[in-house]
Amino acid sequence: MNAYTVNEIFYSLQGEGARAGTANVFVRFTGCNMQCDLEPGPLSPGGFACDTEFTSGRKLTAVEILAAIKEESAVCRWVILTGGEPALQVDAELVAALKAAGYSIAIETNGSIDVSDLGLDWIACSPKVAEHAVKLKRADELRYVRAHGQGIPRPAIQAECRLISPAFDGPTLNPRHLAWCIQLIKDNPEWQLSTQLHKAWLVR
Repeated sequence: MNAYTVNEIFYSLQGEGARAGTANVFVRFTGCNMQCDLEPGPLSPGGFACDTEFTSGRKLTAVEILAAIKEESAVCRWVILTGGEPALQVDAELVAALKAAGYSIAIETNGSIDVSDLGLDWIACSPKVAEHAVKLKRADELRYVRAHGQGIPRPAIQAECRLISPAFDGPTLNPRHLAWCIQLIKDNPEWQLSTQLHKAWLVR
């Protein structure tokens, strides 16, 4: 039985994207293959600094992850696999265990690893590399963070939902970035706005 390094498991509302406002149990995996910062670089798209703690963790089997999910909520049937970059660890064994227990599974990924063959119910992709380097070809939703001056994305991934999210300054929404994103969407109405609502709601 495989073991996975998990940073935290908690029950909350999805705060961004097309499923915002829905209840989910979040399983945050340790580790990421990107280092997002304000300056662009080989491991960063630039424009924002990652504010998620995903470096610490503990080893858990699929059975132990399931037990922790049930402890967080006895009624919620949606699980979000997030990180860091969950695709570094998520595999068919874990997905099968969650499915067998009756859960629907979403993932939040940067698209650098193709997860399309895992049988997930919802794929939210937020690319952090050049489009030609993205391995995932299709997602249910695309999310791009944009700071003032950054242009509209030209995604290689197919997705019905395309969302732009203004960069935050820590817990604070930067009004300059927000105004820029609003104008981007006005100029490109096939996109829609998504903000990190969980920060306004004061939930995790």
